Amino acid sequence: MSSSAAPTTPEDRIISLDVLRGVAILGILVINIQSISMPSIARINPATYGGFEGANYIVWLLSHVFVEQKFIVLFSMLFGAGVLLFVSSKKSKGEPALKLHYKRTFWLLVIGLAHAYLLWDGDILVTYALCSLVVVLAYNWPAERLVVAAVVLLSVPFIQQVETVMMLDHGMELGYWTTTPEELQQEIAVHQGSWSALAADRFGSNVYSQTIAVVDRAGWRYSGAMLLGMALFRWGVLSNERSSEEYIKLVAGCFTVGITITVAGVAYLHYHDWGSVAGFSWGLFNYWGSILVSISYVGVVMLFCRRWAGGRVEKALSSVGRTALSNYLLQTVVATTIFYGHGLALFGQVSRVEQMGIVLLIWVVQVGVSVLWLQRFRYGPAEWVWRSLTYGRA
Repeated sequence: MSSSAAPTTPEDRIISLDVLRGVAILGILVINIQSISMPSIARINPATYGGFEGANYIVWLLSHVFVEQKFIVLFSMLFGAGVLLFVSSKKSKGEPALKLHYKRTFWLLVIGLAHAYLLWDGDILVTYALCSLVVVLAYNWPAERLVVAAVVLLSVPFIQQVETVMMLDHGMELGYWTTTPEELQQEIAVHQGSWSALAADRFGSNVYSQTIAVVDRAGWRYSGAMLLGMALFRWGVLSNERSSEEYIKLVAGCFTVGITITVAGVAYLHYHDWGSVAGFSWGLFNYWGSILVSISYVGVVMLFCRRWAGGRVEKALSSVGRTALSNYLLQTVVATTIFYGHGLALFGQVSRVEQMGIVLLIWVVQVGVSVLWLQRFRYGPAEWVWRSLTYGRA
């Protein structure tokens, strides 16, 4: 390794990418808190648990239409852009780019495994690390080729599920769509119990999500999103280099089409009375809708950064983005402490409306801490550890 190899300094960062990361990290919590605070059936079939009338239904509907999968896709695109930016930057400086990338990825994998097995089985870092082992090979591809490859990868799990859906009959009952009271109470008891019992319980789900799920679905989708992010970066979309007119068109087109497709999925599910087969297939609508909506969010953020450049909101969001890894881990620590047995043990006891109140409080804490931290330090604590391990020195 070159003795001059070093991480990107704060002065050399692209502010629009940091703001986007901040928005993505904050948005992800809206969905993640549902997985951390309620039994799994509440995410699979939300009508069966947690209250689904009045304000609770509105919270679920708005979170599904505007948040579900949107911010994780956005974060995945930004991760892909980050891979491209990292490798290109190191190569331009004559540093061993791929060697540093793979070392960096190895330590991200280690951090992700610790996150998954010690704290929460909804970790995304392990999947990102595995995907980045492959997507880095496309770092020097032109944008058009990246888009074609992205669409191909994104289509694979979609086509697989469509094929499965075509073999189902709407009169069928699928077991995953419901749960027994005994199973429900057992899941609640485990999450309200000791840390060791919960760690043992999530071992199996972690192994599945980090192996079979990656090969079957997640790896294709997130790799495709990363390649799409690389293409958007090459086109100057993520770095705020396009015209305001182009961003307005991007927002109007992608948002309109994406939201329409997503809402159509909700209507489809209601039309089939929340049957299990419809529950298995309605996610196909949001699969593509979320990608389009996430791209529209890029346009919104770029226009915001252009209009209110240097303002307090931009500074706050960019601070969260500069400490994205730390904030992602902090969300898990705070949320699991609130809901799991090693903390307040509120798992299964908080409504969807109340969850949003907790989300707002966590946001306030994260924004405040991020701004204050970066007034004294160059990197977030997790970022500092990751960089130190990557470059072999503090």
